Amino acid sequence: MNLPMSWLNDYMDIDVTPKEYSDRLTMTGSKVEGWENMGESVQNVVAGKVLTCEDHPDSDHLHVCTVDAGTGEILQIVCGAPNVKAGIIVPVALVGAVLPDGKIKKGKLRGVESYGMLCSHDELGITEDMLGYEPEYGILILPDDTKIGTDIKDIFGMNETVVEFEITSNRPDCFSIIGLARETAASFNKKFTIPEVKFNENSENIADTISVDVQDKDKCKRYCARMVKNVKIGPSPSWMQERLRACGVRPINNIVDITNYVLLEYGQPMHAFDLRDLQDNKIIVRRANDGEVIKTLDEQDRTLTSNDLVIADGGRAVAIAGVMGGFNSEVKDDTTTVIFESATFDGASVRLTAQSVGLRTESSSRYEKGLDYNNTVPAVERACQLVEKLGCGENVGGMIDVMGNVTDMQPLAFRPDKINAFLGTDIPTEDMVKYFDALEIKVDLDKMTVTPPSFRPDLEGEADIAEEVARFYGYDKIPVTLLSGEATCGMKTERQQIQDRVNELLTAQGMYEIYTYTFTSPSIFDKLNIPKDSEMRNVVKITNPLGEDTSVMRTTTIASMMDILSRNYNYRNPSAKLFEIGKIFIPTTDGELPNEPVKITMGMYGDNVDFYDIKGICETMFAQLNVKNVKYEAVTDNPTFHPGRCAKISAGNKVIGIIGEIHPAVSRKYGIETPVYIAELDFENVFLNIKTDIKFKELPKYPAVTRDIAMLVDKTVPVADIENVIKKASGKMLESLQLFDVYEGKQIPEGKKSVAYSAIYRSADRSLTGDEVQKVFDKVVKNLENQIGAQLR
Repeated sequence: MNLPMSWLNDYMDIDVTPKEYSDRLTMTGSKVEGWENMGESVQNVVAGKVLTCEDHPDSDHLHVCTVDAGTGEILQIVCGAPNVKAGIIVPVALVGAVLPDGKIKKGKLRGVESYGMLCSHDELGITEDMLGYEPEYGILILPDDTKIGTDIKDIFGMNETVVEFEITSNRPDCFSIIGLARETAASFNKKFTIPEVKFNENSENIADTISVDVQDKDKCKRYCARMVKNVKIGPSPSWMQERLRACGVRPINNIVDITNYVLLEYGQPMHAFDLRDLQDNKIIVRRANDGEVIKTLDEQDRTLTSNDLVIADGGRAVAIAGVMGGFNSEVKDDTTTVIFESATFDGASVRLTAQSVGLRTESSSRYEKGLDYNNTVPAVERACQLVEKLGCGENVGGMIDVMGNVTDMQPLAFRPDKINAFLGTDIPTEDMVKYFDALEIKVDLDKMTVTPPSFRPDLEGEADIAEEVARFYGYDKIPVTLLSGEATCGMKTERQQIQDRVNELLTAQGMYEIYTYTFTSPSIFDKLNIPKDSEMRNVVKITNPLGEDTSVMRTTTIASMMDILSRNYNYRNPSAKLFEIGKIFIPTTDGELPNEPVKITMGMYGDNVDFYDIKGICETMFAQLNVKNVKYEAVTDNPTFHPGRCAKISAGNKVIGIIGEIHPAVSRKYGIETPVYIAELDFENVFLNIKTDIKFKELPKYPAVTRDIAMLVDKTVPVADIENVIKKASGKMLESLQLFDVYEGKQIPEGKKSVAYSAIYRSADRSLTGDEVQKVFDKVVKNLENQIGAQLR
């Protein structure tokens, strides 16, 4: 569930940073996945008007443009887009602007100075959904009435901060903006108010036009209907579209957008029927006939059984209740009268039907968790208010409201002493009452009972009530105590379990574990070629050492590994593959005990091993631990390692280690005359980058498109740099990238190498067209040429 912070402010005044907000909501039991500043990657891009456009004197495809970007001076910008011309308004990235692909600088193109860049929608990270149409190839052309100098983020609503929540299935009320606002208000002790819903309606009555018959009142708890006439189908306003997009919903038209807006705001699924498509002007909520077929809005035929609930008219099914509407009654461009449906269906029934027809939707996912039947009326009235606000129809008087078989929430015992005993706290009763009031839980101090609101079906017993108290009192305030009894059950910490897993993974790859002393000699730094002013020489000294060789605590494990490898080499063992999980000791400035970070150290020689063998062992370990986004960057200034065969390893924003061939001069100091390969990893940074929230990803439904690309690049260009350019240019469409050829020799110029990749493109929601892939591929080629000087073969 995405929560735009601007939408949250409709219900309360709150001014905190996204981090403060996320931390507080997390402490009160809401799982915050993260947050995103939508326009953070786009800075200093404004709307500008192309005043003149002339052909470049030394190019057959470039144009020299003069542009008014509202800065007070006319800018000269060179542009290669085929659709650029005088008189249009376009996004202008000024000098110093930041784009998703990098920073804009003043430059020269074929000898002509250029002070900025005219941008396409792709270069700004703007999707076709945000535009509402498919743009032409080239730069993005803005509407003629766009004010020059306007920030592009203001034009496309990209200033929004969106917080993402993972809502548990027992909290259906939080699948809505209002539900999250209520949690926020309770968490921050703020006043929470739902704006009053008011709208005008004509003198007609919906009951004179249409009737509703609920035949299965167990599966349909409540059914509300309202009618809107003189409907004008068109696009919804920009503020509504921006909020829908921020929540991951694609705008369609004003009526459909209103139902989706209410779904997000109130958590109540809604549907709109075209009145003229309802036979006999009837709505009948009934069970389907065995074998009955309905074509849903996705234009697929669905075969139903008598266990499925449908919405029908006088002669046929027009919707699968709680799942999806029918194609035969959808809102069309020429629709003039709609019926808004707001109903509560049995969650178990909706889930079984969705599984039966193979169709899970936003509506069904909410219904199956159990919705509040008291929410149907406010939701449909909010829809009518939005109709009036958008000026897209006339609300007909009256509402049809049919109640099914419902059960009210029952009072629960409220025993503050038992809650405190259960939590191990001493919370005053009046504080508990405040928490309940904020959550709209009714308290009767005479009867000592609490009655949960109808939107909280998860509150079923005293333990649930105690949990609400604990959430808002603060889990961090509850004192830590051991379990009572003669003994407590011990277990390994998560870090200890990961260390055991690392041990298993390295052992499984043919490595042997070693243990070495953490005491060492100051001379190791000279043997490792460590500079005299290096921080590594700042060591913890032993007050009463046994000798010079054990007089300091080590600050690196490489020397210990080299000692053991040297011993094996001198014993004439033809090969060795060893690892150690051990500590180093870093002195603190305040004189307290030193820091003791854990290092994972691997070392090997012999058996024709090379850099890629030890790198492969690391990659296997990272893959099995689920450490994502691991990068290897060449390092040439580490004196312990060979300057051309060493790399820094990082993941996320953390450096997790170094890997490479030990410098031959260092190896000779240890008496080893064969290449030695060592990796030293920081266990804590490895641990922090392990992704534990593994999520299921279904197999792809749509075909892939494969494109091969071969290029000439300088021999000094790392393969990782090439891959980064391809991945950034391809975006989310790229599924995988495989290097399949590197060649140097005949037909390849001196100082160059030929590199070839196979790229696989795929979309999760549709089959890609050749044109779509070609656009991306052209961008890849262009970026390779511009950024690393590649020549396409």
